[in-house]
Amino acid sequence: MRKGRKKAVLVLIFAAVLLLGGCGTNKDGVLTITNVSYDPTREFYEAYNPLFEEYYERNFGEKVDVIQSHGGSGVQARSVVEGCNADVVTLALEHDISLIERTQLIDPGWQQEFAEDSAPYTSTIVFLVRKGNPKEIHDWPDLVKKGVDVITPDPKSSGGACWNFLAALSYAREQFQDSEKELEFMKQLYENVSVMDSGARGSTTTFVENGKGDVLIAWENEAITTMKSYPDKYELISPSVSILAQPSVAVVDDNVRANGTENVSREYLQYLYSDEAQRLVADYGYRPSSQEILKSYEDRFDLTMKLYSIKDYGGWDKAYETYFDDGAIFDEIYNY
Repeated sequence: MRKGRKKAVLVLIFAAVLLLGGCGTNKDGVLTITNVSYDPTREFYEAYNPLFEEYYERNFGEKVDVIQSHGGSGVQARSVVEGCNADVVTLALEHDISLIERTQLIDPGWQQEFAEDSAPYTSTIVFLVRKGNPKEIHDWPDLVKKGVDVITPDPKSSGGACWNFLAALSYAREQFQDSEKELEFMKQLYENVSVMDSGARGSTTTFVENGKGDVLIAWENEAITTMKSYPDKYELISPSVSILAQPSVAVVDDNVRANGTENVSREYLQYLYSDEAQRLVADYGYRPSSQEILKSYEDRFDLTMKLYSIKDYGGWDKAYETYFDDGAIFDEIYNY
């Protein structure tokens, strides 16, 4: 496991260097904005950006070009803090955006700037297994069995990995209601983790393209995307208990004021709530914030799972302090 994490750190550093070298705001004759996002949104924003660009030119008379950047959510947040000239961020965790806010690049109160606490779509955490489910994985207890090889990214760099950890812990809370037993369950789970990549997409690559592992703990949307690409090779398993994963979006206020892109950046995020964009959200495996549109896609999403929320863990600041900061519970588990 340590070998896999060392590799992930090197990938993380390399990705950060690329990000810092590639961020920009202007192209001749075209209004340009940069969306710094996390790994599994790549395909969605590749589809959304042309939709928005056409909408903006039609309604505001200006051509716009959206540059997108992807990586582990924590890495992406740090890249903005360190100088990546993002106009908007669309990250896996509210906590990652709050880190940028603390540098005064984002104004306080950004959570209330857009509907649903600035979360235009949600997801949850599921399992991706190989066709036929040879290890008979159906729920969280199956992931702690001997001989089951689990793939999940590193919570130190990946927002999706934090959601994965809390989804597993939600099951342990539901099952044991005893902190010592919950901690033991989490230790057993991470004993079975063989590779920790720096981001969710890296873990998908490890599982799908490199053929490692028996089960991938994944964003629901990432699992759906993989099954579309490989319809005869994988199965999606919905556990009995998971967590409501709420990716967050925000305008990077200090940057857009300097870039002169404030209006187009706000419109870019606001348009995510339009009916057209919400249907695209569902098409790419995310759960629309519009309950009406979500209901029309209920055959795609398992709405029977019991979903905890980040509020059950005291919010992201408390969750990080308890589980993910240096020396917190995840480090205890990893360094047992």
